[in-house]
Amino acid sequence: MPSNDFPCGRVQRRSFLADVGMGFTGLALGAMLHRDGVIRTARGDEPAAAELAARVAPQAKSVIWYFMLGGTSHLESFDPKPDVDIHAGKTIDESPYAAEVLQSPYYRSNVRDFAGKPRELMAKLYPMQIGHRKRGESGIAVSDWWPHVGDCVDDLAIVRSMWTTDNDHAAQLQFHTGRHIFDGFHPSIGSWVHYGLGSLNDNLPQFVVMGGGPGDCCGGVGAHGASYLGPEHAGVTMSLDPNNPLRFGSPGRGVSIAERRQQLDLLDRLNTLAGIEYPDDPAMRARIRSYELASRMQMSIPEVVRLSDETAETQSLYGLDDPATQTMGRHSLAARRLVERGVRFIQIYDDGWDAHSGLLKNHTTRCRAVDQPIAGLIKDLKRRGMLDETLVVWATEFGRTPGAERSDGRDHHPYGFSVWMAGGGLKGGIAHGATDELGFHAVENRHYVTDIHATVLHQLGLDPRELEVPGHKRLEIDFGKPIADIIA
Repeated sequence: MPSNDFPCGRVQRRSFLADVGMGFTGLALGAMLHRDGVIRTARGDEPAAAELAARVAPQAKSVIWYFMLGGTSHLESFDPKPDVDIHAGKTIDESPYAAEVLQSPYYRSNVRDFAGKPRELMAKLYPMQIGHRKRGESGIAVSDWWPHVGDCVDDLAIVRSMWTTDNDHAAQLQFHTGRHIFDGFHPSIGSWVHYGLGSLNDNLPQFVVMGGGPGDCCGGVGAHGASYLGPEHAGVTMSLDPNNPLRFGSPGRGVSIAERRQQLDLLDRLNTLAGIEYPDDPAMRARIRSYELASRMQMSIPEVVRLSDETAETQSLYGLDDPATQTMGRHSLAARRLVERGVRFIQIYDDGWDAHSGLLKNHTTRCRAVDQPIAGLIKDLKRRGMLDETLVVWATEFGRTPGAERSDGRDHHPYGFSVWMAGGGLKGGIAHGATDELGFHAVENRHYVTDIHATVLHQLGLDPRELEVPGHKRLEIDFGKPIADIIA
């Protein structure tokens, strides 16, 4: 019978939540129904995925996002500049391009530096440390340090006119969030994809992060964090150890299935009580969801990272048979296996590109480590018919200066650099935009980093302007614009 304390048959919210259940099953089911657009939160601060996806016709289902930490030289990768060799040893003032470079309206006008002033100009031009040649039917020039990716140039949309405003290594945060570190932390591109679309597989994380450097550090957490979207939309770091692919992802040695079931039942009861007391706590929601997801992942993830299931030919394609390429090869092959199983966004870091000195040795080593595995992924996706629905992105913090630092290196360079994308409904064999003859400024079809975000979201069927949360005003620069010239 209705309580006299609650007229018209209404019950107290706390009692209602207890009745319908705040445990694993209720929350997981609610999250999946919400993600699929069947229900919406009472606050209305999370758009239903079905509503968002209906706004733009999707061309891609998943993203594999490579990011080179430290800053890859565009001059020795995807934007070779012969005039740097011609005028090597001269200062920029002594070259024919002094006015073009130093009097440019872009020079130092938008750079925000930790020191409060722009970094020193590296004025003495430093020759390219490797040759280059035109590749593929498209005839796009690519450095000889990238022979395998160069073989795939007809599948690439190279954007040679990127710019950013951070001249230090927080640029990795800016590239992924669109905001300078001075603006604080904001949601990353992977977390926006997670928020807008969710997963195609409820037994795997929706946003996976791998690689980075010693100990697979995965770069700065802000670059794959979710900020105000909530921790459930942040990237999940994963290693390729089949015995322990996720931190604390196994119940431990010697724990039987029955014991594990008892542990989960206890967590269920405890979280039910906590959920009733704190139904609007985002950290609590994320924690409960993570427990439920973790129990499923303990069965699914080890199979994904069991790369020995692949043929010897496939393992060789990714470079798993070579110690120099094995690490990136394993990450790249695991990424393909994750995409096959419905993971939306895989972010792969590679560290060590910060070549202030010894650029020849540094980039020879780093390019050798990643070139074949990345090309192997493109070739493998293409032959399996997966490239059309998988968007591969290769990016880096910024470029490197045309001028020398410490006689044999290059400094950070945010004024003009290159990224490329492949698959996912984009054109192949195209070089879009341009830097000047020294590779200093992006001068043609300039693109801030959020134009890459907008292009990725567009191909996934999302409109960046629909991705807003009440109380968190986004700026115009946050949205970017899809790069129409490279969309098929």
